[in-house]
Amino acid sequence: MLCISTSGVLGRYINLPPPMTIWWRALFALFFLGIFCKWKKLSFQFQFKKHGFVFFASGLLMTTHWVTYFYALQWSNVAIGMLSLFTYPVITALLEPLILKTKFQKHHLILGFIVLIGVYFLAPDLSFENKMTQGLIMGLFSALAYSTRNIILKTQIKKFNGSILMFYQMAVMLIILFPIHFLYKEKIPADQLPFILFLGLVTTSIGHTLFLNSFRYFSVSTVSIMSGIQPIFGIIIAMLFLSEIPAWRNWIGGALITITVIFESFFNQKSKSRGS
Repeated sequence: MLCISTSGVLGRYINLPPPMTIWWRALFALFFLGIFCKWKKLSFQFQFKKHGFVFFASGLLMTTHWVTYFYALQWSNVAIGMLSLFTYPVITALLEPLILKTKFQKHHLILGFIVLIGVYFLAPDLSFENKMTQGLIMGLFSALAYSTRNIILKTQIKKFNGSILMFYQMAVMLIILFPIHFLYKEKIPADQLPFILFLGLVTTSIGHTLFLNSFRYFSVSTVSIMSGIQPIFGIIIAMLFLSEIPAWRNWIGGALITITVIFESFFNQKSKSRGS
């Protein structure tokens, strides 16, 4: 969680257009994930006709998620960017019955309403001309893309190793974002390169690998509860390194969103216990 939480500060600090940052992040992550998968002797093979569309769709959604998330961080601050993104567990709970045709849980409507109240407190005002509000909207759109991607991959996680799925998502991301090199002519400043390298290695490759491996020791619900600490880690890191102190509205909105994530995880765990 600590490794992944560094994305907020890095996304805010790196002074490059988000699509450019994400392309280089994906390139470094692809390299490190490739080495890891080779070391673990994981198979890269898949049936293109059967799984090609799913791989492309998940890569496209992951690209959308990362690019809009970094715009959210640059246009607002770490607190609003990360907290708006962490509406994704409740968004997932609302979308999953529609996409996978699972049973709809009525309490998700209540949680969704509480999240909306939390989002209201995150917004500085209701003006779309306000940069903070634009950042909040980008964060919510990023959460929507991330939720949809997770639901799509849920059907594939038993067939493929998580690191292999991440590897192919990075490959798709590099292809989708390649045209940006014709749009943005500037090169990466030397002082920014170490941070982008850190983003690809520590935040993405190591962070997500540790995250996936944690499922060997904890239930999915427990890991979901643990993931709720990411915005808290991110805000603390931003306070230490960027001197960003969240406003009181951000604390209230963040508390409401975090509580709904924890409640949903606990409820999900109890439901599974009853089922077993």
